[in-house]
Amino acid sequence: MSKEIIFSKEAPAPIGPYSQAVKSGNTLYVSGQIPLDADTGELINENITEETHAVMKNLEAVLRAAGYGFEHVVKCSIFIKDMGQFATINEAYGQYFKSNPPARETVEVARLPKDVNVEISCIAVK
Repeated sequence: MSKEIIFSKEAPAPIGPYSQAVKSGNTLYVSGQIPLDADTGELINENITEETHAVMKNLEAVLRAAGYGFEHVVKCSIFIKDMGQFATINEAYGQYFKSNPPARETVEVARLPKDVNVEISCIAVK
């Protein structure tokens, strides 16, 4: 089994003992991204729409570092603090998957890293 660690300076560095992504064969496993600005380390938390776009941009940076794009994503996991924000998150998220969206689950959780409102991970295959 091959295992390649993927890192992008355009996405926030991990805040724990994990990699931004791991590529095994033609499958890429991207760790959950939160709305952190990679340059400043500051949270982007003006509103849930901006938070979701920041998360998606961080995912995109990690995907791109491995030579993948959103068109390769087959599965996403979305963790949110408030299911009442589902429709707004879904609207922002959907802008990145115009056709053939991936499989997905959305789960409400009690707390996320740095007390953010949304975290998203994905799996991509080439």
